[in-house]
Amino acid sequence: MKPETRLPDGVDVRPAAAAEEPVLANLLELYAHDFSALADLQLHPAGRYGYRELPLYWREATRFPFLVRVDGFLAGFALVARGSRVSGDPDVWDMAEFFVVRRHRRHGIGAAAAHEVFRRFPGRWELRVMEGNLPALAFWSAAVGAFTGAPAEGVFTQVAQKRWQVFAFVSPGSAA
Repeated sequence: MKPETRLPDGVDVRPAAAAEEPVLANLLELYAHDFSALADLQLHPAGRYGYRELPLYWREATRFPFLVRVDGFLAGFALVARGSRVSGDPDVWDMAEFFVVRRHRRHGIGAAAAHEVFRRFPGRWELRVMEGNLPALAFWSAAVGAFTGAPAEGVFTQVAQKRWQVFAFVSPGSAA
């Protein structure tokens, strides 16, 4: 089954403007807090995790920041980059980071937002998921499977002493 070609009512995925960088930085703090249970993330002395690469999303032509809203309220974000962090292939799309706030999880919003992002970037994709992140593994397996219409089979690989499951697929782009 292929995903809907339009977002559900009330769900909006739009590129984040440079003026929205502080908003994205705040959402990244929530993401890092959730992620700190799985990864060795430490708070900086100022009490924030920080995301060093965030300013690059408005400076480099190969990076694309998105904000997700539900009924006009912030619900998450997606950071997309050109180039694989696993294989080094410069032509692969990479979901660098993806986050949906807890209130909007398990309602199909994350999958709908991910599908919208995939449609905006036709071509080959790779999604990396930390081996121990079982909720994310289940989410991405289901989201990629729904998008491609076939069971999503990830391949485990090790990069920089971390084990990842990598889901590789092709996005045909938007049907619209």
